[in-house]
Amino acid sequence: MSEVKVIIATKSHFKFAVEICKVIESSAKDRGTGIAKRTPEYIEKKMRDGNAVIALKGNEFAGFCYIEAWSHGKYVAHSGLIVHPNFRKQGLAKKIKEFIFNYSLEKYPDAKIFGITTGLAVMKINSKLGYKPVTFSELTDDPKFWAGCQTCTNFEILKSKDYKMCMCTGMLYDPKEVPNESSNTEDESWFKEKVIKRLKRIKKLMLKQ
Repeated sequence: MSEVKVIIATKSHFKFAVEICKVIESSAKDRGTGIAKRTPEYIEKKMRDGNAVIALKGNEFAGFCYIEAWSHGKYVAHSGLIVHPNFRKQGLAKKIKEFIFNYSLEKYPDAKIFGITTGLAVMKINSKLGYKPVTFSELTDDPKFWAGCQTCTNFEILKSKDYKMCMCTGMLYDPKEVPNESSNTEDESWFKEKVIKRLKRIKKLMLKQ
């Protein structure tokens, strides 16, 4: 039986675009969180430009993630990280994230890599890769990036907070910063502390609605 492989997506993978969009939407509903919707045409463009990775088991779709470059390549973000329900709880999300992270470092060596997420599992993976929690002001100010949040169910919250905070947590990796040797041992304690703070922040936001 073939194993799941993560590779750079190409035009040959256009046939999975519709399924990818459906899994992105259903994953958001399963988690009860907001996520920006994407069209098959948008996914195909990412594949055509070499800015997407896909996980396959033989010819069966297993997972996906894509790259977005902002502020003239000064910032890079990973979006649409999803795993098909048939392949969850197997560590595939981590495998995809690590692959696209290393691929981004090669393709955009001078760019800061960032992300905004409501997923605690993604936050934990990011922290182990060297991402640090940051305020939205430290992320790209490219209006096109934030415009992409308009299809998210939490967009009104983001807009009401003047694009400075939302349900998502901002995380940033700066290739120019050398990680501390003790960073790995501090991952777990940092993550637990961040979870508590994030849950308190979400509660306050919800009470203000």
